[in-house]
Amino acid sequence: MTRTIDLTGQVRLALTPKTSLAGLLDGAWWPRSHELAAELPSLVEALEVRWGRITRLTANPAPWPAVPYAVPVRGHTVHVGWFPEQAPDRMILLSYSLHRCDLLVVPPETEPAPAARLMAAASAPGNVHDTDAVMSAEATQSAPGETPTPKDTRPARPAVGARMLPLPRRMWR
Repeated sequence: MTRTIDLTGQVRLALTPKTSLAGLLDGAWWPRSHELAAELPSLVEALEVRWGRITRLTANPAPWPAVPYAVPVRGHTVHVGWFPEQAPDRMILLSYSLHRCDLLVVPPETEPAPAARLMAAASAPGNVHDTDAVMSAEATQSAPGETPTPKDTRPARPAVGARMLPLPRRMWR
């Protein structure tokens, strides 16, 4: 049960349901081009309904030929931080109200069927796979009608923390 938003053909976005369990990804975005300055305003406008005013985003500069540090979006500016160590298919958007949205960015040249599978996997409620796992699952997929299933079902990062130790049931509160 994912919610897909398509505002007059401008933004292709799939988000996890608002009432679902939190996962590593909040959804997926499939831009129409590699021009961030042209694509970002429609994405931000669609996300502001749910997360409030988006003020910052972080991304990897590799998939974007132009790397603007500020993008004007209807009445305000979104500041862009470029981090080469961040996954190239991940975008993190931060809102003024201290909310964070982690999106899988589907490359614009992706065919519609694989893009739909990627968007469905990234917007699944309670997803435990990061962008690398979702993209590699799609790359290794053999049959066109199957949904992506990563080989390793463990989360790429610990959900709570690396120092958390399981307690015996009698010690639970």
